[in-house]
Amino acid sequence: MTRFSLDTLRAFSEAVFRHYGVPKADAAQAADVLAAADRRGIDSHGVARLITYADMLDAGRINPKPDIQVVRETQSTATVDGDNGLGLVVGPAANRIALDKAEAVGTGAVSVRNTNHFGIAGYYVLEALERDCIGMAMTNSTKLVAPLWGAERMLGTNPIAMAFPGQDEPPVVIDMATSTVAYGKVEIAKREGTPMPHGWAIDAEGQPTTDPDAMMDGGAQLPLGSTYEQGGHKGYCLATMVDVLTSVMSGANWGPFAPPFALQQAQPERQVGTGIGHFFNAWRIDGFMDPDRFKARIDDWVHTFRATEPAPGTDGPLIPGDPEREAARIRAEQGAPLLAPVVADLRTISERTGVSLT
Repeated sequence: MTRFSLDTLRAFSEAVFRHYGVPKADAAQAADVLAAADRRGIDSHGVARLITYADMLDAGRINPKPDIQVVRETQSTATVDGDNGLGLVVGPAANRIALDKAEAVGTGAVSVRNTNHFGIAGYYVLEALERDCIGMAMTNSTKLVAPLWGAERMLGTNPIAMAFPGQDEPPVVIDMATSTVAYGKVEIAKREGTPMPHGWAIDAEGQPTTDPDAMMDGGAQLPLGSTYEQGGHKGYCLATMVDVLTSVMSGANWGPFAPPFALQQAQPERQVGTGIGHFFNAWRIDGFMDPDRFKARIDDWVHTFRATEPAPGTDGPLIPGDPEREAARIRAEQGAPLLAPVVADLRTISERTGVSLT
């Protein structure tokens, strides 16, 4: 591990995006989303992803200067076409539309097509909290996950995030893949040369595997819960919900037809839409009750769950968002720890672009 200051990583990302023709404000926005992942300890979605964004921009597979358009709209809903821009730019723009609508009429729901990987879903719901709203964000992604009782990739990891503000307590922030783990965790296991836990994946023959290479070489991840007996049907259904809201409803590519995020991944055999899809929802709290009363009730909820009798060998239940807050506290002082392969990727980008990693 090598530690880098969060400011250094953010500045490097922004300069790299500028190198590839991303306008200044958009480059800053994209770097902010990546920095949020590194700050919150979600290492699979921070600068570790920068090499893939750079490759896609370099190959002309992502539009650095998208003309983001609202193509269908009511007072509380909209469909946005991202013009094949960076998801790190299209996502925040669409999320702002959802929040603007929530502020105007109480709720806002925005589906997005023709976009790309948008970073951590949690970024968007934290933005909702800044505007005193409850937020929800989700996206579909390249096929990596087998449906329950399936032996091939058909769905993305299809994450969901949601956040609720507290008064004196930190917010409750839920951010999770609908697969057993995010694909980035498989990548980390490969980089570290360690086996995956049982239940994460199957190999090309549909057999359970703990070898990251076996999953990557024609295997698949499993839905949250892994098997039917452990609730895998629930993860499969959650992934289906995300796929429909983000892509069937927006006009993006759904299921196995979602385009790949990396150059080395094969293109789907056909297109059923444009790009991948996102979905954002926001609610103004005062549409339901007084905001201060709601936040006080969230505080009471948090206090109650923190007082739960701990299970043997544990410190008791965490509140959703606790691990990320603790990571942010430590990394603000110590910087973000990067694995050697990630540092090597950043140095490759530096050599390619002339942007200094200092």
